[in-house]
Amino acid sequence: MSQQPLISHLLELRTRLLHATASVLVVFACLAYWSNDIYHYMATPLMQALPESTSMIATDVAAPFFAPFKLTLVLSFFIAIPYVLYQIWSFIAPGLYKHEKRLMFPLLASSTFLFYLGIAFTYYVVFPVVFGFFASAAPEGVQVATDITSYLSFILKLFFAFGLAFEIPIAVVLLCWAGVTTPEELKEKRPYIVVGAFVLGMMLTPPDIISQTMLAIPMLILFEGGLIAARFYSKKDDEEDDEQDKQDEPGQETK
Repeated sequence: MSQQPLISHLLELRTRLLHATASVLVVFACLAYWSNDIYHYMATPLMQALPESTSMIATDVAAPFFAPFKLTLVLSFFIAIPYVLYQIWSFIAPGLYKHEKRLMFPLLASSTFLFYLGIAFTYYVVFPVVFGFFASAAPEGVQVATDITSYLSFILKLFFAFGLAFEIPIAVVLLCWAGVTTPEELKEKRPYIVVGAFVLGMMLTPPDIISQTMLAIPMLILFEGGLIAARFYSKKDDEEDDEQDKQDEPGQETK
């Protein structure tokens, strides 16, 4: 009998994972026809920075085919993130208290928005600056011709780095809400956090000071925003909500 709930949870988890995977594949099927156009759009910041009469190259025979499809698949995951998070929410929601549900839904929505904001910031702000710097820094007599596979790996690394870095407010709110720390304690540790932001920027971005700084500064701004948001969530208030939930549903396990 004790194994029955576990099996049902595993079946529910499998169903949610299948739905999430199917959503990514559906989006990919819709975008696959335009994979070359999508790659061209993503390569525009680099192409605008390259000298005239130069272009990207493909050093691998299959790269012109696989690179656009790989980019489209990753883009499909980005687009399907709201539905993927909805599946995660649907799986964990029955096990949450009422106040936890009130907290988690705004956090899931905010994390999606911040992830998209990080990607947009990367494409429209970081790429033009970084590629312009790299193109102008090439030694005389060296022709800049970027391989399409190397370029894809470069931009995906930056997309994930900035997308995850923009989740800092969510991390700050969760840490304060869970009682791990408080906004006041984080304020006292601000000098260490500034140093940590630049170290993290160095680890997540290519080895150039421009992209490292352009990642560290937004991280610090988002950290300050997380401190402001964390003031609206109190562990003590949540404990009082727990007691109220138990009083509202006597004799039942309040979840």
